[in-house]
Amino acid sequence: MAKRRKKKPASYYSDPNNSIGYLARVAFRSFSRLLEKKTLEHGVSAGQWRFLRQLWQKGGVTQRELSEMVGMREPTTVIAIKSLEKSGFIRREKSTTDRRKIHVHLTDKAKGLEGRLNPYVEEIHAMATRGMSDEEVEQLQALLRRVIDNLAEEQEKLTELSNPTA
Repeated sequence: MAKRRKKKPASYYSDPNNSIGYLARVAFRSFSRLLEKKTLEHGVSAGQWRFLRQLWQKGGVTQRELSEMVGMREPTTVIAIKSLEKSGFIRREKSTTDRRKIHVHLTDKAKGLEGRLNPYVEEIHAMATRGMSDEEVEQLQALLRRVIDNLAEEQEKLTELSNPTA
């Protein structure tokens, strides 16, 4: 059962250091910059990395599915896919069952990068969690997942309100 919290006044959040969103953004940007410094040595930008990581988990997905997996809007995904294709990391194929759909597949070049790039994530994760116990890291992950789930629920409500079915 969730513990009850005292509600903070709106002025409390005027200090960015009291905002989970701000802190998450600063942490993300720092993580992303450090990772990109490493991945660029292999010709992979931070933007490309986000898509490659998802494709290493599940390739052959449609552009729409990839957008959802990465959490980006489709126009952003189209730009990223063009960049990945130009870099020789992916190839696009029209679906054999639905010609409107395009599936994204990794090239051998991209598949070969997974084992070289993933250790960088572990290295930066270790930097970010320095001084934390395993239990604290797991707690932080669980709390962030809860924040993400809570916000996803609210986004879903907004989507339902803006797309009434009649």
